[in-house]
Amino acid sequence: MEDTHARLQDLFVGAVTVGERGQVVIPAEARKRCAMEPGDKLLVFIDPAAHGVTMIKVDQMHLLHRLLSAVLDRLGALETEEEAGPPESDTG
Repeated sequence: MEDTHARLQDLFVGAVTVGERGQVVIPAEARKRCAMEPGDKLLVFIDPAAHGVTMIKVDQMHLLHRLLSAVLDRLGALETEEEAGPPESDTG
């Protein structure tokens, strides 16, 4: 439990207030640790329970997409190999 608590403390970077127009200021520590610069585009997702939001930089989402695509391609190749069965032996 202590390890989880320490990790959560490392992830917490501050609190923000939602303004009248729905705007928030991302804390400087979060911007620094995520290498966010003025003009960066962020994707915003609502969490499944609708209790909050998650933001991710668009360029990082492209990277995640490429990584996941590579994993899915590899899994597809493995499934194809399994469906084909073991290679036939040339002994005989």
